[in-house]
Amino acid sequence: MGDAQRLTPDEQIALARQQFEDGTDFTVAVEEEFALLDPETLGLAPRFEELFSAAQATDLGEHVVGELISSEIEVRTGRCETFPEAAARVAERRAQLLALADAHGISLGSTGAHPWSPWQEQAIIDTPHYRRNDELLRYVVWRNNTFGLHVHVGIRGADRAVRVCDALRSYLPDLLALSASSPFVEDVYTHLHSTRTQIFTRMFPRCGVPDAFETWREYEEFVRFLYGTGSVTEHTQLWWSVRLHLAYPTVEVRICDAQPELAEARSLAALVYSLAARIARAIDEGEPIAIHPHRLIEENLWRAIRHGSSGELIALGTDRVRPAREALEELVEWVRPVAEELGAARYLAIPAANPAERQIARFEEGVSLREIYAEQVARTRDLAVEAARGT
Repeated sequence: MGDAQRLTPDEQIALARQQFEDGTDFTVAVEEEFALLDPETLGLAPRFEELFSAAQATDLGEHVVGELISSEIEVRTGRCETFPEAAARVAERRAQLLALADAHGISLGSTGAHPWSPWQEQAIIDTPHYRRNDELLRYVVWRNNTFGLHVHVGIRGADRAVRVCDALRSYLPDLLALSASSPFVEDVYTHLHSTRTQIFTRMFPRCGVPDAFETWREYEEFVRFLYGTGSVTEHTQLWWSVRLHLAYPTVEVRICDAQPELAEARSLAALVYSLAARIARAIDEGEPIAIHPHRLIEENLWRAIRHGSSGELIALGTDRVRPAREALEELVEWVRPVAEELGAARYLAIPAANPAERQIARFEEGVSLREIYAEQVARTRDLAVEAARGT
């Protein structure tokens, strides 16, 4: 990405189009953002620079990056040719990061938001990229102490990638409902299942559900408009919840909360991957794919933010409302044939309760936020360690 970022906007856009035209279908990469924690208090700890420096002497070094604040780290699988390879890398990277963090007296959290650490106490990491975003966004970027899971799916063909991205918009609420893991922030039970999404997508510019573009030319015209008007200075400032990535020929889905449990992280990534592939196949075969208006998708997005998988979602294009879990089960069945073909089907699962529901249930039992978060941290660590041991 470094060389691409040194190109002019025109060169970047032209290169991106060519990369999509020459790209490979259904490669996959997964990125997970983790909170860095004091092991005694489980509060956010500004230890990124130390952990990143230590990682450079290990096999993990090229797979970790900073992500805004100094109490956060992102770990990446890198490009994988198949989903089973990506699933193995997610487990491997978690285990590597946990081992490194343990060695430096750091714990890791993996929910969409930290339940109590004040955003006012978090420092922005000192890199040119994040200094620019800090100067540009100020309070907006300070406030965004959130953690997500992103999935990149390779799609060959520039126009085809735009069409896949357009269609994925309608499923963002479903994916959020499944992944919601952040009901607590600032020592408050917010009664939202994904406080992360409310904070991030409602504050950042060019965020949330994008418009549909239909063709690469229309998408390119808008990106040129943003550069030409000085609205953006680099392509990563398009923070949409699904976007074409201009440094890789991938469609990137960014709607999901971070996942405490390894199995659910892999399952979520499998659904995103299979969904993108299923849509691409539908486009190839002439199967109708509805492109719904932004306003309708936003209605479902709010439902997912507020109630997660325990609420209801609108069957877009109708006035029918059904349980979110029913919608998710229908979605899994729709993608299953492609998932089986691509080796992702065995990872697909709809849990009885998503991470937010489980945390809320504990809160309603009278368990404190500290105890609930400690349980999530322990599950993140213990299940990754078990996977590393092959149990």
